[in-house]
Amino acid sequence: MTIEEIKQIIELANESGVAEIEVERGGNRVRIRRAAASNQEYVIPSVPSYAVAPQLAPPPMPEATQTAVTADPSLYLVKSPIVGTFYSSPSPGAPAFVKVGDSVKAGQVLCIIESMKLMNEIESEIAGTIVAMLVESGKPVEYGEAIFSIRPA
Repeated sequence: MTIEEIKQIIELANESGVAEIEVERGGNRVRIRRAAASNQEYVIPSVPSYAVAPQLAPPPMPEATQTAVTADPSLYLVKSPIVGTFYSSPSPGAPAFVKVGDSVKAGQVLCIIESMKLMNEIESEIAGTIVAMLVESGKPVEYGEAIFSIRPA
């Protein structure tokens, strides 16, 4: 890294108000830590925040409908392979990967589940049509929880 690049990082840290920033490029690593001016802590996530994405998600399915969809033996349930936070789109403001009524192919990305700051793409295991999205974007999911129902093609 050049001195100019390091100065730009310092300016970025000052403008954003972060207490500490670390940048690694190639074999070089620079960490800049500002003196604490207050007890307020700033956190800048390394991945985009999906807090603004809920307007893209469909409204939550009524519980009675959800129970009927998950109880239908002709439907395939896509279950969460991990504990994390469900996101229907790749980034805030982006369209959802899939919506109810879409045809999907085996291997097609259906959603993202964030776990421990890692974004895990969840793919369909079968071809078919999305019947229901069982989780609202931005909501937590448990291991084995049904997140989509698909009518096999």
